[in-house]
Formats: sequence, structure tokens, C-alpha cells
Amino acid sequence: MKTELHRLTFMNRRQFLASSGTALGAGLLPASAAPMLKGKAEHVISIWLGGGMGQIDTFDPKRRGDPAKKLAGSYYDSIETAVPGVRLCEHLKNLAPVMDRVTAVRTVNHDVIDEHAAATNRMHTGRSISGTVTYPSLGSIIAHERGAAADGAPPYVLIGYPNVTRGPGFLGAKAGYLYLTDTGHGPAGLSRPEGITAGRQTRREAFLRDLQQEQPATADARLRDYDAAIAQSLKLSSPEFTRSFNLGEEKGDLRTRYGGEFGQRCLLARRLVERGVRFIEVSHNLNFLNGAGWDVHNIGILKQHELIRELDTAVATLITDLESHRLLDKTLIVITTEFGRPPEFDSGGGRGHQGSAFSCVLAGGGLKHCGAYGETNEQAKKIVANPVSVPDFFATIHAAVGVDYTKYLYDGDRPVPVTDNGKPIAALF
Repeated sequence: MKTELHRLTFMNRRQFLASSGTALGAGLLPASAAPMLKGKAEHVISIWLGGGMGQIDTFDPKRRGDPAKKLAGSYYDSIETAVPGVRLCEHLKNLAPVMDRVTAVRTVNHDVIDEHAAATNRMHTGRSISGTVTYPSLGSIIAHERGAAADGAPPYVLIGYPNVTRGPGFLGAKAGYLYLTDTGHGPAGLSRPEGITAGRQTRREAFLRDLQQEQPATADARLRDYDAAIAQSLKLSSPEFTRSFNLGEEKGDLRTRYGGEFGQRCLLARRLVERGVRFIEVSHNLNFLNGAGWDVHNIGILKQHELIRELDTAVATLITDLESHRLLDKTLIVITTEFGRPPEFDSGGGRGHQGSAFSCVLAGGGLKHCGAYGETNEQAKKIVANPVSVPDFFATIHAAVGVDYTKYLYDGDRPVPVTDNGKPIAALF
């Protein structure tokens, strides 16, 4: 009797473990019902609007409001676009005719609204700030996974101020960025000091190689990254790459169409795409236009239209310029911001913060654009259809540029999903 009971108990345990293992294995596998999506884009130009672009005043306009009467709604009138049923703010008149090459994703959402730095981190890494892991940025992941598109070009360039949220995190220096803060000249670190001739530079590089060869090989990843950074910087200081920053080579009328400093940054981004840079972030850091940038509390909203017009001019020109160079299908343009703005007006006539629903924009990149994706309610405050989480939005970008969005990266032995398990917007593929 005891022997039979022992045998049955053993069989039940074995069956339990077998069935549990099957269930556990199924849970770890990617969803087989959804085929892997992969686009054909080769480059990303990511435009960052620091401060929080108000969706209701730009890409998701609603009925007109009135700050004086405390009537919630849009600050501006709206206009029709090339896509029937899709309307934009009246100050996006240059983008309106090309919206068939654009998708305003109107239902991006997250839960960070009280602090700009935390929201900026969320919209660059796709995750909350962690005390134990420094997560890599979107640009660094794409640089890590795809590398540069051409020899002698860096994979990732930041046109704006350096910040840890844009950085490589646990991926290390190889996935970091090269940065410059204006378009008047290239990165200072790549320019030879006066008096350093080509011959003298060659002798210096030969001396460096001799020193490196005399040292024993190292297993320290930090030292290897440092050596790799030196080698990369020597490549990038060549005339071939530094020529990319000479905007004077462009026709004057084209430079005029792009507009001021922000527009010139977008023009430089196109030139960097041509040179083989995989990912370029362009920051819109022109707070002097309204004193507040896109963070339009109180009277900061009075000149918000100048920011919108500047964005409109530069991005519309970038789209048509890339198209004329046959680069639009190969280049995904992304416009992001840390959160949106509510339809209500604050005591000074401006707007607060809103993360429950806001707009981010995709253009080009070979996607099936539809003008707008997702739907919000009559005040652009709540999502009515097709919510898109930040991981979902990031997964869409990864898929468009051929990065496996189901992949796991590793911080030491710790597995970290590339997009925090986001799923791409399948309708765009």
C-alpha cells in the first residue's frame, strides 16, 4: 500500500512539474500570435521639445477655449490637412499639406507629470528612474544594436546639451553620443588645435600606437571602452566627417526655408544622415522665444505660437528635403516631449501638465502613415481609442529601424527588456 501511494505521489509530482514547466516556458516565449514587425528605416532623427508640448494646441486640436472665461479648450483655431478628418493647429500650416507622410500618435500616456527631469528620463529611456540600474536611452540602444550606417561616422549624435537621460547607461561608452550645442561649428573635441599640421598629427598617432602596443592587454571593460573612444575620435576628426558640419555648402534658399538655429539643427541632421550617422537627437532649446519654452504656465503661453511656427517651418522643410534626397523612407523622424498640457487654463492663462494623453509624432521611415493614430475625448484629456504606452511607442521606433523589440539586454547578469515589453503599433507597418 505504501509503495503504491509513493508511486502515485511521484507520478503526480512529475506531471505537475511537467505541466508547470510547459506553462512557464509558454510564458517566457514571445507571443506567437503576433509576428515580428520589422521596418526598413536606416536612420532616426529624434526632435526633442523640452518643457511639454501641449497636444491640444498642436497635433490634437479641439474646440476653441477662452482663458479669460476659464473655458477649457484649444488656444488656437484648427485647419484641415492632406488627410481627410485630421486637423492641426492653425500655426502648423506647413505641416498640414504633408500629413500623409506623418502620423501624430495622439494617445501616448504615462504617469509622470509632477517633475520635468523624471518625465524627460521616462521619454528617453522608456522607464522610471531606478536606484540600482542606469538604463540606456533610446538613441544608445539603437546605436548599440545597429551601429553607424557608414564607416568613419559615429552611430549617435546629440545636437543639444549632454544629459544622463540621453546616455548609454549600462551599455557603456561605445553606445554614447557625440554632441555639439550649436551649428556654428562642429564638436570642439574633434577640431585640431592651431599649429597641429597633418604631418604632426600623423606622428602623434604613431607614437600613441607604439605606447598602446607596449602595454599588456586588459580585461577592464572601462579601459577598453576608453581605447575605443580614442580610436573613434581619431576617425571622426578626419576632414571627411568634419565636413558634415559645414552648412555653408548648402544653397542659401534652402537654409532660409529651414529657418533659424533650430531649423539649421534640422538641416545638419539631414547632412549627418547622409554621412552615415544612425541616430540624431535635435533639441529645441530656444526658450528665449517666449521665456519658457514648451512649459507654458501662466504668460508663457502668450508666445507659444512662435514655438509652434518654428517647429512647423523646420520639420516641414526637413520632410520635403529628405524626400528630395530620396532619404525620407530611410529616415524616421520622431517628435517627443515629456508630457502634454490639460485643456483647462491656470490662473495666469497658461496650462499645467498632463500625462494621461498627449501627442508624439512619427514621419517618414517607410511607415504606413495615416495622419493621426488614436483618439482622445472632446478635450484631449482622456483616451477614447488605441492607447499607446511609452514602451509601445519605443517598440514602434525600434521595429521601424530594424531593432528586435522583444530582445533582452544585460546589465551584468541582470536581463533588461529593450522596451519594457512594449508592442509596436501594427497599423503603421
